[in-house]
Amino acid sequence: MKIGLIAGGGQFPLLFSKKAGEKGYEIYAAAYVNEASEELADHVKTIKRLHLGQVGRLIKFFKAHGINQAVMMGTIKKTRIFTDIRPDLKALSFIAKRKNGHDDSVLTAFADLLEKEGITIKPSTFLFPELISKKGCWTKRKPDKAEKKDIITGWKMARGIGSLDIGQCVVISNGSVLAVEAADGTDATIKRGAGLADGSAVVVKLSKPNQDLRFDLPSSGIETIKTMHKEGASVLVLEAGKSIAFDRDEMIALADSCNISILAMDDSDFL
Repeated sequence: MKIGLIAGGGQFPLLFSKKAGEKGYEIYAAAYVNEASEELADHVKTIKRLHLGQVGRLIKFFKAHGINQAVMMGTIKKTRIFTDIRPDLKALSFIAKRKNGHDDSVLTAFADLLEKEGITIKPSTFLFPELISKKGCWTKRKPDKAEKKDIITGWKMARGIGSLDIGQCVVISNGSVLAVEAADGTDATIKRGAGLADGSAVVVKLSKPNQDLRFDLPSSGIETIKTMHKEGASVLVLEAGKSIAFDRDEMIALADSCNISILAMDDSDFL
């Protein structure tokens, strides 16, 4: 079996490559320069390094190897779009047809473009159902009364910024929004926001209302908890069924040792 991998940064492309290889897949990776790990080459059949915007080269690479299914995963630093993009003719044509540049709209349209070329995009989690966040409180510590109020407000705020395609995360304390995720990412948002609080900041990270569940799901992991502990945030709220958590056991163990609460919730909790 062959499968294509469109790889950004972070650990997800590596995890996928290892697991897919164990399941008998031959992996053909299109890896973005300055994003995808150098280690990825050790776990795939063939790798092609591409710059952002080289859509035609990506399609040509997959077709040359008979790839008709692929996954998209990994992070792309939004700031990279302004400094390291080399759009080819295929990309320029794609951009010209876009009515807006919103993240989810662009990603879905890009996936549709690949499917028109005969390359079906599969959900990034199709080999990892265990990574999807399960509903409930994961930790020994539960939020206190004040934190519960902030969770309610934070959930509404995160939904609001998601609907505007601004970001996926907010940091809130005592009813005040301290930080909203922008191009700098979740960890930077936690640092900006929790540093303004008194050790009881709540971090809420949700999918966007029109999230394409094939890719770009909100993710968290042990580094998220480390950042929260360092900056003094006390509660992490994820969206059950629509987010992924890496290193979950280690993540929960660290949260318990740091007296941090982790909850996975959904909209039914706020009816």
